[in-house]
Parts: sequence; C-alpha cells; structure tokens
Amino acid sequence: MVQRFYVETLGCPKNDVDSDKLVGALLADGMEPTEDASAADLVVVNTCAFIDAARRESIDTILALDEQRLDGSKLVVTGCMAERYGDELAAELPEVDQVAGFGTAFNMRTEQRDGTEVWESKGGSTSGRKLIPVSEAPLPDFDLLNLPRPKSAVPWAYVKIAEGCDRKCGFCAIPSFRGPQRSRDVSSILTEVEQLQAREIVLVAQDLASYGKDRPDEMGVGSIVPLIDAVAAEVDRVRLLYLYPSDLTDGLIDSICNTGVPYFDLSLQHVSKPLLRKMRRWGDGQRFLDRIADIREREPDAAFRSNFIVGYPGETEADHDRLLQFVEEAQLDWCGFFSYSNEAGTYAADLVAQGEGVVPAGLMDQRLAELGEMQDDITAARRDDLIGTTMQVLVDRQGVGRSHREAPEIDGVVHVGQNVPVGEFAEVEIVDALGPDLVASGVDLADLDDADTD
Repeated sequence: MVQRFYVETLGCPKNDVDSDKLVGALLADGMEPTEDASAADLVVVNTCAFIDAARRESIDTILALDEQRLDGSKLVVTGCMAERYGDELAAELPEVDQVAGFGTAFNMRTEQRDGTEVWESKGGSTSGRKLIPVSEAPLPDFDLLNLPRPKSAVPWAYVKIAEGCDRKCGFCAIPSFRGPQRSRDVSSILTEVEQLQAREIVLVAQDLASYGKDRPDEMGVGSIVPLIDAVAAEVDRVRLLYLYPSDLTDGLIDSICNTGVPYFDLSLQHVSKPLLRKMRRWGDGQRFLDRIADIREREPDAAFRSNFIVGYPGETEADHDRLLQFVEEAQLDWCGFFSYSNEAGTYAADLVAQGEGVVPAGLMDQRLAELGEMQDDITAARRDDLIGTTMQVLVDRQGVGRSHREAPEIDGVVHVGQNVPVGEFAEVEIVDALGPDLVASGVDLADLDDADTD
C-alpha cells in the first residue's frame, strides 16, 4: 500500500525551499502527497523559530495537526525549531513522534522488513537530539541544499543559493542553529532552476549578497553578480530577496537592473546610527537615502522593500522619530515593521539582561501603529501613481498577476482579466488601485468584491 505524506510549512521563503526539497525526497522514496493531513501516514511540520510569535504559531500548528492525523500515523517536527530546540521539543511535546533537524540529515522513509513496513529516519532521534555547538558541527552528508526539486506548481519559485550566515547581528539567533554560511555551486543552482521550469526565479538566502565569500578560492566576493547573470540567461525573471545594504555594490545594482526586475529588498532594520551599532549593523539613514536615490536615478522604475525592528533595546523617542522621518523621505513601495523579540543567546538579550533601555510592550505597539499607518498611506499613494500606466505582468493564478514591483506572497498583486492564461506574461493597462493591489482594464470590480466575501 502506498504511503501518503502531508507537509505544513511555516516561516520564510527559505523554509518553502527546504520543504520542496523534502517533498522531492519523499516522492523519490515512493510516497504520495496529500493535501489532507487527516489522510496522511506521515505528517511533517517545517517550523520557524525566528521570533517568539513564530514559535507560538509553530507549536499551535503542531498541536492542531496532532488532533487531525490518523491513528498510527507519524508526526515529525523539523526546521528551525527542531534545529534550535530539539531536546526541549522532544521533552515537552509527547504528541510528536520525532524531532529531526535538517542538520542531522533528516530523511524519513519506509522500508520492508520481514514483510512489515517500518518507519526509519536517517539522523535525528525519536527522543530528541543533543544540539551540537555550531563551531563543532560537521556539515551533514544529507544536505537539503543539494537535493533535487520537483517542477514548480506555480509560474515562479524560490531558489536558496546558500545556507547559514556569518554575520553577528545583535537581534538574530539564526547563525547559532543554521550555522556559518555555505554557498552552493553555480552549476547546482542552475540545475535546480532547470528542474523547476518556472518563469520567475526568486533567489533567497540568509545573506544573499555575501554569496561566494565563504569559498574564496572558487568564487569569492562579488560572486552574486555572475550568478544573477547566469540565472537571468535561463529564465524570464530573476528577483532577489534579503540584500544587506553594505554589499549593495554598483555592479550588483547594475546586474539587478539589467535583469528587467529592478526590485530591491534591502535589509535595513533601522536608520538611527547609534541604534544600528547596538544592533551590530552597518549604515545609517542618510547612507540608505543616498543609495536609494542613486538607484532611482539609474532606474526610475525601481521598486523598494525593507523591514524594520521596533523597540530594540535602547531605542529612544529620538531614534523612533528618525525612523518616521526616513519612512516619509524614502517613500518605499513596501515596508514591514516588527516588534523586537528577545532571543536567548543574542547580544541584544544580554542588553536586556543588563536592563539597558528595555522598551515597554505598549510603547512598541504605539510606535508600530504609527509607522504602519504612515507606510500604508505611502504604499497606497505609490500604487495610485501607477493608474494609467501599462505594465507587463506574470499571471500566477486565474485573474491574478504580478509586475516587477510585486514579490510573490509578500506584496500586493495585479488583478487581470480572467481570459489571461496562467503562467503567461501579458501587457495590461492599470485602471484602478485598491490599497496595495492594482486593477487592470477588463476586470469587473464587482467580481473582486464577490471574491473578498467568499
């Protein structure tokens, strides 16, 4: 009897890639996917552990799926929470059959032994595993980065070009459980791009622009530029997510613009120079504004996204005012604002332990609301400015497309006519804007209202 599996993915696009690799491995083992967790023999939760809210969502999802699953099925937890809290999860969640971090060569499969189907895992432990300090951990033999991918089910796909991170940002615990950066071979990336057969490839990594730095003899600093060019030669669109601002060189800017997708996702996190130094990060608001202005001068049609942390230890009203002023001046297309999450083992957690400038939760909420309201108005105004223009969109699903200005899953969309084929590009005229979304000619607004109420 064929075994079925269900995979639930939480967190960032990098986790989506890991899940795709995992799905490919399970398919190769002869299992079949199902969209119904209650019909699966194997239920896998790929978790996120970036901030406290993500961890709570992961735990809630695990418990909900445990209630839904078949008697006799296996519930496996993997991903960042398994990497970071393997022992704790195994001890605190008896509902889970296995906690398996990717770094321990996660490979769930079945074998026939004496006529009986037996579950086996290469790596991990049914009773949790001892976490190894990153500096001592060997690279796994079974590495998700190098597994094959199934063809993309949609016209776009994420491709992870590196794993881990060498930076030591004050708020981030990712290097402690994802390890130091390790970049993939260009050839393996291009092979994956070919396997996906997607019209748009979105390159992702913890520190995208640092691609190749960890392999100085083979690639070295600046290797992201020839990689972009190589991928752009294979597909219609290349998009980059998560660019550290200090690595945004002239060559990288030119390469991004030359792809025809001048979309700049800049990891800024704040603009106050004193606070950024407490974050152990480079830059300041004026440097960022100058770079954005430089890009817009080169490419007036460039689109920008960034994310900012609100309430980092030591953030003052003056720091918050600087961020408000920056948001107003920068006029970015898209912004995300997130309240500070105190992560054990980080430099920022030490600041909190020392009582340095802890921002009360209520004040963080006020600052978030103020920034969010300002950015919503900016985004709406920038979308209104596009009314009357013509743009090329890639149709992701029936009636919904994206131009170069919208990254999949995180930005607004362009509503297009129902007759435009999915997976194809189309030139459309923008006739209206609905907050973050655009409406092309030939779309009945009543249909959109009906869809919202379904």
